[in-house]
Amino acid sequence: MMYNILILMKTEWALCLALFVLLFMKLGSANLQNKVAVNVTYLLLLLALAVGFVPAPAGNLFGNMFITNDLLRLEKNMLVFATLIIALQSNSWTKNHSHTVEFFILMLSTLLGMSFMLSAGNLLMFYLGLELSTIPLAAMVNFDLSKKQSGEAAMKMIISSAFSSGLLLFGISLLYGTTGTIAFSELAGSVGYNPLQVFAFILLLAGFGFKISAVPFHLWTADVYQGAPVAVTSYLSVVSKGAVLFVLVSVLNKVFGNTPNLWYNMLFLLSVATMVVGNLFALRQQNFKRFLAFSSIAQVGFILVGISGQSVQGSASVVFFILVYIFSNLGAFGVVSLVSALTGKEDIDDYKGFYQTNRGLTWVMALSLFSLAGIPPAAGFFGKLFLLMAGAAQGNYLLLTIAAINMIVSLYYYLRVVRAMFMDKNDNPIPTLQAHFVQRAALAVCVAGVLFTGVYSDAYNYIYSLFV
Repeated sequence: MMYNILILMKTEWALCLALFVLLFMKLGSANLQNKVAVNVTYLLLLLALAVGFVPAPAGNLFGNMFITNDLLRLEKNMLVFATLIIALQSNSWTKNHSHTVEFFILMLSTLLGMSFMLSAGNLLMFYLGLELSTIPLAAMVNFDLSKKQSGEAAMKMIISSAFSSGLLLFGISLLYGTTGTIAFSELAGSVGYNPLQVFAFILLLAGFGFKISAVPFHLWTADVYQGAPVAVTSYLSVVSKGAVLFVLVSVLNKVFGNTPNLWYNMLFLLSVATMVVGNLFALRQQNFKRFLAFSSIAQVGFILVGISGQSVQGSASVVFFILVYIFSNLGAFGVVSLVSALTGKEDIDDYKGFYQTNRGLTWVMALSLFSLAGIPPAAGFFGKLFLLMAGAAQGNYLLLTIAAINMIVSLYYYLRVVRAMFMDKNDNPIPTLQAHFVQRAALAVCVAGVLFTGVYSDAYNYIYSLFV
């Protein structure tokens, strides 16, 4: 039994070990240097990632409350990998912060919560994992301690998270009241078109909508992204959102598989509204973090198109797109993080003439934006192609037309940034930036992922095989 607990929960144990190591380092040394803490964190995340790839069987623990299989292990590894990249990219910021160890303790706590949320076998375990991942994340948003805007962003996130958690709990209580169970395996055959169960679905979908910033539940996103430190913004955009999307796909298929017409119509409305609003607001943004916030909202709209396909291809395309999204979005955020930490500049106009002084960083940003826009041969093109092909399985050509139009609109605001960097003149451009080795390595990994993930077909084939 103990062996099963150790091997089936290997990622969770690795993250717990990392938390205890950082906690003991903080308590055991009054003058702990940030450089030491940062390097130890890198090693601990590398260890957690390596442990995640150790072969292990599928299984369950604690009366089916905790389940694991190859797909869930892949999703956890993706989140740990993205967290490692974010930690590397934030080197310039974390090594100069007065509470670096506390920041990484909070980050690993949220990652541990997401890991439990992914492996949840019932709604209660899912909710506990969600809260463990959300509460420390609100504290991370407030980690620019000297900025009032950071505190305001944290308050907005706490309020919106509390409201969405209330909706989720209300929906869970209705499901339990009408079915007598909260286990995913038992709910699958008990949920139908009962009015209370339909209302429960609406509440759950609204709760998920807040977490993934789907319209009209997105109003907190831009303000929180702008007020939070860049490292936290990238974590919210990629890791937090990716984890909730993984769970959303699982819950829709496991719990509401008997009501496909209900959630297809809901997802149709959400995806259209999210794509349109995200793109239109992204057109008007000048702050880079707000710009990427609305960009991420628009990307969620495309993901919902893939989920609406209600097929194995749809589920696989969502996981593949999130893998591509990790490389693309973290490539862009990596450059923003470096510029913000070294110069304090975060507006798009500040990047005019960026190519004059920082050619390598300019190309990293350009390739990342090309991928987010879905321009071939960047991996984002293939990610969006698979999502739209999965959505086409339902034969709703209106949805595909709207998605295609929104892809064209997105080209304008992504290329607007590229034009500013390469073509616009600036008498006082951002000076040449000296990035730390680990930051350059993280950006190189993102560029490699953007260039090769799409054309390497075995990546999608492997993900697809995990769903069959």
